Amino acid sequence: MDDAFIPYQYEKMVPTMMLADYRNWASLRIDALNHALRGLPKDRTRYHICWGSWNGPHMFDVPIKDIVDLVLRVDVGAYSFEAANPRHEHEWKVWKDVRYADIVGRDSVMAGTDCGFSQSPLAGRVHRSIMWAKLKCLAEGAAIASKLLWH
Repeated sequence: MDDAFIPYQYEKMVPTMMLADYRNWASLRIDALNHALRGLPKDRTRYHICWGSWNGPHMFDVPIKDIVDLVLRVDVGAYSFEAANPRHEHEWKVWKDVRYADIVGRDSVMAGTDCGFSQSPLAGRVHRSIMWAKLKCLAEGAAIASKLLWH
């Protein structure tokens, strides 16, 4: 499941809505998603969140600490989240308190690129040279993580 809308909608609702109202809104959608996931094998499902990709600052993104409990309620086998966006790259620390490589095990961590390639086959918003640079950084990051986790 690719779900940019749970985190992304926060900016659209807040400050009009308070955090508690937003969390109620998100919780209802997570309940609906879990209903739709019933019966699917967990080892074949992943849940991805991000804060949307657009050419602008992410000034009003909801912090992961405010939604991590909601995200982990999604009944899937794996979670994918954005951690390289400058607005969110420090938030890996939240996962130390919740779950991360030391807790879930090094075999349960999967890296991926951010959502910045394109949102559909006909909407190439990023130049190919940037796409390749992102993939290069992903490979370099995987090498660094492998050295740290498999020392």
